Amino acid sequence: MGLSREADAIIVSDRTGAQSAIVTIIDPSRKRGLFEPSELWRYREVVFFLAWRDFKVKYRQTYLGILWAMLQPLVAMSVFSIFFGKLAGISSNGAPYPLFVLCGLVPWSFFSRAVASMTGSLVRNQELVKRVYFPRLIIPISTMASCLTDMLVGFALLFAAMLAFGSWPAPQAVFLPLFVLVMAASATGVGVALSAINVRFRDVGYLLPFSLQILLFMTPIVYPANLVPQLWRPLYSLNPMVGTVEAIRWSVLGTPADWLMISISTLSSLALLVAGLTIFSKSERAFPDLI
Repeated sequence: MGLSREADAIIVSDRTGAQSAIVTIIDPSRKRGLFEPSELWRYREVVFFLAWRDFKVKYRQTYLGILWAMLQPLVAMSVFSIFFGKLAGISSNGAPYPLFVLCGLVPWSFFSRAVASMTGSLVRNQELVKRVYFPRLIIPISTMASCLTDMLVGFALLFAAMLAFGSWPAPQAVFLPLFVLVMAASATGVGVALSAINVRFRDVGYLLPFSLQILLFMTPIVYPANLVPQLWRPLYSLNPMVGTVEAIRWSVLGTPADWLMISISTLSSLALLVAGLTIFSKSERAFPDLI
């Protein structure tokens, strides 16, 4: 038998050259980067099965199943349209107010669900963290992936509502996937950071729902962003969902867009992604001892 080293594995070969075993070396002294795509790709099946498990658990023993992902924004759209559109008379930048609100609710629902799910993901899977080796980043990433289905259902509802109102998606709707990626980056950054902090301080789980409620009204969902005074818009745009919602409305409904706000929010999303991965990477080794 002969041994040959390749990357982080030892390949055991017999005299004929046939490989008979692969042993992965876990080296705690090796410095890890913030994000290792090759390692995540090697464990891609784990991501798929964890995401599929979370998806099944979420809708298990429910009568409507995945239709809840459509019913929730639909009810919220109706309530907001009555109180903010009809009674308060808030502007919708020329778009039908129900579509205006729904176009903000769909991305916000994804962001809030993804962040909330990722925050508690490590604690919910503590037995896996303690007993099995795999990149811990897989757990919050797979949790966020399970929320993508709800977002797709939400966008399907949005396009169906547009047809009901006699509207068609704007030509710039081709840029919608780009803005969804920016939104996913911000959700990932916030989610992985909070998941790491939640391992040490469980107060995060109690603080998060309250914080998301505040952030909901700090995001232009029931009102247009141009209602914010010009002086405060750069600071306001540090909320990554501000520019994301405005950009999605521009791409789908064709409403006016403030590109300075969108640019600031995009940079904020990327900064949150880097900061979240940094916090997670520095905390990862302590997870089995703290969880």
